[in-house]
Amino acid sequence: MTAFWDSSAVVPLCCAQSATAEGRRLLAALGTIVAWWGTPVEARSAFARLVRGGELTPMQRSNAVKLLSQLRRSWDEILPTEAVRVTAESLPDDHGTRAGDAWQLAAALVWCRERPRRRPFVCLDKRLAKAASDAGFRVYPN
Repeated sequence: MTAFWDSSAVVPLCCAQSATAEGRRLLAALGTIVAWWGTPVEARSAFARLVRGGELTPMQRSNAVKLLSQLRRSWDEILPTEAVRVTAESLPDDHGTRAGDAWQLAAALVWCRERPRRRPFVCLDKRLAKAASDAGFRVYPN
C-alpha cells in the first residue's frame, strides 16, 4: 500500500515529537510514502525552526536531516510538473488552502490522477487535513 505524506507528518518521523509514535505506527501500517518534491525543504525548515525555538539541539537536527535523507531514498516523489502547478492554482479558491498546502494537495491529487477515492493522506496540519478530506482523501491520523 502507499499513502501520501505531507511534510507535517514527515517531520515527526525524523525527530522526537508528540506525534512520533503515531507516525511510525502509520508508516508501518500504510507502507510506502508518497511525498511532494518540496517536502525535504519544508522539513528542513521545520527542523531549523525547532532548533531556533529550543525544541531541538543542533545534534538532534543533524540526526533528523540524516533520517529525512534515509526516508527520501525510499519514498516515491511527485515532481513539480505542469500538472501539479495547474492543479495547485485552483486549490486556494476551491479548498481554502495556502500556497504551500496547495502544492502538497496538488501533488497528492496528481499522484492519484485526481481520483482520491479515500486513498490515505497522512497529515498533522488541520487546515490541510480538512482540504484533503474535502477533496476525497481519507486523512490519517483519524
